[in-house]
Amino acid sequence: MRLVIEGLIKNFDKKEVLRGINFSFEEGKIYGLLGRNGAGKTTFFNCVNKDIPINGGTISYEENGKKELLQPDDIGYVLSVPTVPEFLTGREFLKFYIEINKKRIPDLKPIDEYFDYVGILPEDRDKLLKDYSHGMKNKLQMLVNIISNPKLLLLDEPLTSLDVVVAEEMKDLLRDVKPGKITIFSTHIMDLALDLCDEIVLLNHGELEVVDKSNLNNNEFKERIIAALKEEENVQDA
Repeated sequence: MRLVIEGLIKNFDKKEVLRGINFSFEEGKIYGLLGRNGAGKTTFFNCVNKDIPINGGTISYEENGKKELLQPDDIGYVLSVPTVPEFLTGREFLKFYIEINKKRIPDLKPIDEYFDYVGILPEDRDKLLKDYSHGMKNKLQMLVNIISNPKLLLLDEPLTSLDVVVAEEMKDLLRDVKPGKITIFSTHIMDLALDLCDEIVLLNHGELEVVDKSNLNNNEFKERIIAALKEEENVQDA
């Protein structure tokens, strides 16, 4: 299975953010989408997720030689800032999510088994979500996007503001679920991309290009990437 991007264009008024992107993402890998803040990573995700209209191109997945357009159920999207109904308890929210999505959830498990999976402790499962820490909310957001086993998992900088322990737990979780799906992980932190991702893709000047991971360990190469991103920032600010 592949996610196939062909000629993707996105403009905001006269500002060209995505400039005819042609790229494919393979199943079973975690891709690090690397770029400075404001490079268009979230815009790219919102186009793939159909949250915003595109100005040109197609986004599809290819399986067994056949291309099909992505459907909402094919995509899981984890935001950098968790959005959960804070008036519900963790258990109520998870039960509600499973109830409305149970037809598309493979191998349905008991609720407490899901909590165990992401390390949410028994004493926290019946607390209101408004009393959850940022990390716990993020775990729950990640969990509901994994339960339904989407073909494509989009992760918009979900680890940036987490403490070290929770971030490591989340990385282990992502490594565990990557088989059978395409995972694209957006970040502006090169070391995080190196640690977690199988492939690194740079979003620069509105286009995607593959970066050899071995080069990212080279300080000179890192400096060239940083210089390129600063150049783009200067062009956009001009």
